[in-house]
Amino acid sequence: MDFPQSAADGPLTVPLYRLAHGRTGDKGNRSNISVIAWHPALWDVLVEQVTEDAVARRFALRRPSGVRRYLLPQLHAMNFVIDDVLDGGVNDSLNLDSHGKALSYLLLDLPVRVPAALAQHLAGPP
Repeated sequence: MDFPQSAADGPLTVPLYRLAHGRTGDKGNRSNISVIAWHPALWDVLVEQVTEDAVARRFALRRPSGVRRYLLPQLHAMNFVIDDVLDGGVNDSLNLDSHGKALSYLLLDLPVRVPAALAQHLAGPP
């Protein structure tokens, strides 16, 4: 995905993985994805933009029946519980990734707008 950059002094649009890393788990047909900020200064941007609605839109092709977000501010992390997203789960799915371990990568490609003043805290290449 191409992420257009704004003017040098304006906000940047970057993939979520530049702000945070993730970890995915599963239980039945439910996936949970943790999003952990690379730097505490990025936390407010994450809370503002990585919402239940944004995650539901990101996973729309998998037709989740629900998305819940749990904030862990002292860890600068959040956990999303996404229902009915694993094609029935490990025992019922013919999906190559029935555990949903790769789902964090789908989420981590979400476009996020970051104020230029926070660019120094982003991970990865400019």
